[in-house]
This record gives sequence, C-alpha cells and structure tokens, in this order.
Amino acid sequence: MLGDVNAMRKQAMQIQQALEKEEFEVRQGGVRVVINGNQNVKVVEIDGASQEDVKRAINEAIKKSQQAAASKLAELSKTMG
Repeated sequence: MLGDVNAMRKQAMQIQQALEKEEFEVRQGGVRVVINGNQNVKVVEIDGASQEDVKRAINEAIKKSQQAAASKLAELSKTMG
C-alpha cells in the first residue's frame, strides 16, 4: 500500500513538472494572456482593451490550465486504480 502511495506521489510530481512546461494562451477582445500549468501569468498584452476583457481572458487561461491538470490527474487515477 505504501508503495502505491509513493508511486502515485511520484507520478503526481511528474505531472506537475510537465504542466509547468505547458503554456495556455487566450485571446479575447484585444487581450492576449499566457499562463503556465502552475497558473502563473507569463504574458499579458492589451490592445485597447477594457478591464473586463483582461479579467475574462485571464480567467479563461486559468480554466484551460485547470482542465489540463484535471485530465492528467484523471489519467493517473485510472492507472492506479
């Protein structure tokens, strides 16, 4: 049982490291936002955009990142279970 937990922890860390390298880009209404898999904002470009456009673009980029993380964790749980 302990071996399974350690293997799962190791795989989760590998997934996290892989996600760190991924980038998620969203463009909305003159705003471009790029975040990495850790949900850190890497790029924000604004071309005549309103604050609402910026907020929507950031939230969409975070959503994409969360979906990718959930998908990878679902794959991990299938292999463990």
